[in-house]
Amino acid sequence: MRIALAQVQSSAEPRANLELVEDCTRRAAEAGARLVLFPEATMCRFGVPLGPVAEPVDGPWAQGVRAIAARNDITVVAGMFCPSTDGRVTNTLIATGSHADLDVHYHKIHLYDAFGFTESHTVAPGSEPVVISVDGVGVGLTTCYDVRFPELYVELARRGAQLITVHASWGSGPGKLEQWTLLARARALDTTSIVAAVDQAYPGDEIAAVGPTGVGGSVVASPTGEVLVQAGADPDLVVTDLDLAAVDAARDSIAVLRNRAVFASQDNAKSGRAESRT
Repeated sequence: MRIALAQVQSSAEPRANLELVEDCTRRAAEAGARLVLFPEATMCRFGVPLGPVAEPVDGPWAQGVRAIAARNDITVVAGMFCPSTDGRVTNTLIATGSHADLDVHYHKIHLYDAFGFTESHTVAPGSEPVVISVDGVGVGLTTCYDVRFPELYVELARRGAQLITVHASWGSGPGKLEQWTLLARARALDTTSIVAAVDQAYPGDEIAAVGPTGVGGSVVASPTGEVLVQAGADPDLVVTDLDLAAVDAARDSIAVLRNRAVFASQDNAKSGRAESRT
C-alpha cells in the first residue's frame, strides 16, 4: 500500500489551506498513493480564535476536501474544526475517499491540557475510536495528544487496524521532536501495527510561540518500532510503500495483542469467581 504524508504549514486562512490540500493531494495521487494524510489543524492553524472558522462536517471546507478526494481518486484524511453543541469546537479529522461509502469523521478524544496549553477551554472532546477501510486495509485514526495514550491504539488494533495514523500540530520545545518520534515508535510496538504520524511543518519561532503549531518530523514506524522514513522540519510530501505483510508477521512473532487478550480473559474469570464468593 502506497501512502503519502503531507507535512504542510497551515495558515489562519481556511481557503488558502484548502489550496494546500488540493496541491498535495494531486501530487500524492500522481505518485501512486492510495491514501494521503494531512496534519491536525490543516483547516486553520492554532494560535487564532477557532470558533469563527469552525464549520460542520457537511460545510464548505469539508465539501472541498471531498471534491478533491473524488477528483484525484484517493482517500484523504485532514484535520479541521467543527462547532460543538456547548459553544466550543471539536478537533476533527475528516476521512473521505473517491467512493461515496467512505465519509467518516473522528473527534479527538484526548485534549492537550499539558505543557501550559489548555485545549479543553475551547475544544470539546470526542469519545468514539474510528477505524476506516482503505482498499481493504484497516486504518485507525488518532490526533496529536492521543499518541500519549496507548490504550486507544490497542483498541484500534483490536478493531482491525493494521495501519494507525497520527495527525498532529505538535508543540515545539526542548525534547519535543524526540518525544514525537519515540511515541510513534512506541505505539507501533504496543500494537504491532504500522504507525504513520504526520505533523505540521515548523513555522518558525515567532508563530510557534503562539501555540502548538508543529515541529515537522513526520514519521512512519514499522510494527517492530523501526523508523522507515522521516521528514525534516520544512514542508514536505513524503511518499512511501507499506509492507502490510510485516504486520501479520510481527503479530505472529511478538503476539502482544494475542497475549493481552488471554490475560484479559483470565482477569475477567478471576473477577467473576471473586464476585460469586461475595
